[in-house]
Amino acid sequence: MKRLLTALLVALLTAAGLTACLATPDSAGGDPATVRIGTLRGQPHLYAPYFMQRFAPEGTTYDIVLFENSPDIKNALASGAIDFGVLGAPSMLAGSAAGQDVRIVASAADGGSAFVGKPEIGGPEGLRGRKIGFPAGSSQEILLKLTLRAHGLDPATDVELVNLGYADMANAYKSGRIDAFLSAETAPSIVQLAGARPIVSPYDTPIGGVNIVLGTRGALTSGDRDRVQQTVRSFAQAIEFMKSDHSAWVEGLVTTFGLDRAVTETATKNVWLRWDLDDAYLAKVGALAEQMRAFDQIAKAPDLTTLIDADFLAGAGIAR
Repeated sequence: MKRLLTALLVALLTAAGLTACLATPDSAGGDPATVRIGTLRGQPHLYAPYFMQRFAPEGTTYDIVLFENSPDIKNALASGAIDFGVLGAPSMLAGSAAGQDVRIVASAADGGSAFVGKPEIGGPEGLRGRKIGFPAGSSQEILLKLTLRAHGLDPATDVELVNLGYADMANAYKSGRIDAFLSAETAPSIVQLAGARPIVSPYDTPIGGVNIVLGTRGALTSGDRDRVQQTVRSFAQAIEFMKSDHSAWVEGLVTTFGLDRAVTETATKNVWLRWDLDDAYLAKVGALAEQMRAFDQIAKAPDLTTLIDADFLAGAGIAR
């Protein structure tokens, strides 16, 4: 069954002109001309790897490896099962804090989150006593808890928090298991098109919209700098292409994952693609690390000077 699904996805990608390869974590090969890149299934803000083959150096193949969550991508990076990953910044911060050999070499996307719920909730004042879904260990968990506190609600006592996977969020809302949720796209757009309403912006916190990064491991940044440089350049070019051709981004998501077009159009408008690591962005990553420690997601803050390596962006040759 796995082989059949993979074959079908490859056929769809070929038809759409997206020539990157697909793999699964247990099938990623060891060809030295192949760069294995992990990303998440069906999330618009992690789609850049599907356009990277357009900008690949001659003889290089970008092999896309699909995962269900960012911690799995981070662990695959640390173990060497994949070479690069597009994943949530919190997973990279947690990995570095735990001593794993991971590095952030570019940003990837801000936003991609929303706080939505039943229309009768109205604003934050209507959340008291409600069941609220969230994905544990994610940037959305931090955003949720900071947002609740900013509106006078104690996350531990004034609401009931329900830990759910990204893929389960929309169905949990539709079935009545939860009254609201703060999670990643496309679940917020799915339920909004079915009648849910935004409750409050999740971006009005010290960490803003910081969310997705491009990561690798230290062994590659020190041992194969040419490969890292080439990959970072292809990634930044893919991001710039997506920014310049929104319809290609939407069409790719619809074709690759079978997403509803209206949902995809709505979700992509809640994502701000990027690749640079400027000072303002790094300050927000630092704020995210501090909040992760404050909320006991990590025992100590990581050394950001070790975790973040912006040198490869300087050599990417992409105009901001």
